[in-house]
Amino acid sequence: MPRLLSLNSYHYRRGGSDVVYFEHDAMFRRMGWDTAQMSMHHPKNIPSEWSEFFVDELEFGHEYGVGQKLAMASKVIYSFEGQRKLSALLDRFSADVAHVHCIYHHLSPSVLPVLKKRGIPVVLTAHDLKIACPAYKMLNDGGICEQCKGGKVWNVVRNRCLRGGLATSALVALESGLHKMLGVYRNNLSRVVTPSRFYRQKLIEWGWPADMLTYIPNYVDSNAYSPSYEAGSYFLFFGRLAVEKGIRTFIRAATRSGVKVRVVGTGPLEAELKAEAEGADVEFLGYRSGSELWDLVRGSRAVVLPSEWYENAPMSVLEAYACGKPVIGADIGGIPEMIVPDVTGWLFPSGDVDRLAELLSRVSAMPAATIAEYGRNARELVARDFTQERYAREMVELYGGLGRLAA
Repeated sequence: MPRLLSLNSYHYRRGGSDVVYFEHDAMFRRMGWDTAQMSMHHPKNIPSEWSEFFVDELEFGHEYGVGQKLAMASKVIYSFEGQRKLSALLDRFSADVAHVHCIYHHLSPSVLPVLKKRGIPVVLTAHDLKIACPAYKMLNDGGICEQCKGGKVWNVVRNRCLRGGLATSALVALESGLHKMLGVYRNNLSRVVTPSRFYRQKLIEWGWPADMLTYIPNYVDSNAYSPSYEAGSYFLFFGRLAVEKGIRTFIRAATRSGVKVRVVGTGPLEAELKAEAEGADVEFLGYRSGSELWDLVRGSRAVVLPSEWYENAPMSVLEAYACGKPVIGADIGGIPEMIVPDVTGWLFPSGDVDRLAELLSRVSAMPAATIAEYGRNARELVARDFTQERYAREMVELYGGLGRLAA
């Protein structure tokens, strides 16, 4: 029985990458693999038989004393605790392959040499751009940023890229500079999986060898979603209310076009957005999940993804499609490769309020039958091209060509 070890900072469903971490592990268990996990202790964690090997909690947003902060700063750069606990886990669980998700500041990439020393091939899914950009997103207060290309990590400090703070930005610049100098990613990873073609190309532009990068798209189980093709009366945004998500542009465009909007989610811009939307037909619904969220998606006319950063391969597009809804998306990052214009949705220039307002008005005036046709096209696309079967097949093929599992 082949053995898979999955590593991720959080062992609860905190965000999209954490969902992939859990779903990936569960999929391989259903396929007959033996699996184990390594993560970080956290009050919200899902119980795990491997929790004795989890590292201590490390959260930037918490209040800590000076000594604790210094200890945690050293862990961000290089975690000897992570190395010790991983070694102990591997003494009990001899993995054939390790799959790394988001480990950066909590487990830290210091665990990667431990895996390589044991002869275990390591695959990393690039859920973000951290292995190129120290600040994950290639984004700062001025917009899209690629100033660190070529190893110029001091720009992280100059631009205050992390939480707008000097101390955190300096720590991450030091971390990234050291990791690049030591080659902890480049020298210890066997392969990097990119869920979008855009991320694969961007990493190549930043110096990653093309033969280390494999495109495997995300998937959604469309059978788990009941579609509705009826054209609703409102446009829906669901996600974090943050600058990079383009939600401010969407609210301004909706106000200008006069369309009905429903916003699901919370985040730092919430109060500002509510003030800006005053008088418009915009309703903020807060956090929703599960059937409550999918009912809102099914009741919409279209889902809007107005991002203003290099999105990877947003699950929200696939989820909207599975619900039978077309998507209006910004033409940035991996979004354009997921939307077929005038077939499954529409694209507009990222950050362009006028063009988005025009598009919202046009889609609002379309016949219900046209919206339904787009929704059926979207459902057909996701059920054909973004399946769990395809993901599993391509991942098994990738694993099979590496180290212990090679034929």
